Amino acid sequence: MSEKKKDPSVWDGFKAFLTRGNVVDLAVAVVIGAAFTNVVNSVVKGVINPLVGAFGTKDLDKYSSCLKEPCRFDEATGTATGIPIMWGTVLSATLTFLITGAVVYFLMVLPMSKYLARQAARQKAKEGTHEVIEVTELEVLKEIRDALVAQRGSGHDEQ
Repeated sequence: MSEKKKDPSVWDGFKAFLTRGNVVDLAVAVVIGAAFTNVVNSVVKGVINPLVGAFGTKDLDKYSSCLKEPCRFDEATGTATGIPIMWGTVLSATLTFLITGAVVYFLMVLPMSKYLARQAARQKAKEGTHEVIEVTELEVLKEIRDALVAQRGSGHDEQ
């Protein structure tokens, strides 16, 4: 009789996936990231865009070039004539991305990597001291054993 091994079901795999700690960490990261995106968007639109706009229009989204004339954008209806290239919108999104990446790196990734490096160094130092102590204790125990054997040997010879 050959017993057929039962493959884990999809449901079992899904439960194992959900019970891993990484899923919870990922969910927290997504929620924090979504909230953080609003902050960065506000900084870009409220601070960066006006600073860049000091050299031109006040809104980066208004920077554009025209590929085919006439380029007009009717804000009331939201329609455009011609073929406008809205490179100001791309510039604004790029600045948002760069600022988000910089903040995430300098406020989250870099401190965490430094912390983990310090923890690894402490662990390595801790393991190193245990090895030295264990080796030293072993040597001391060997010396004690040798001394006891020597004493026993000298005591038996005297009888």
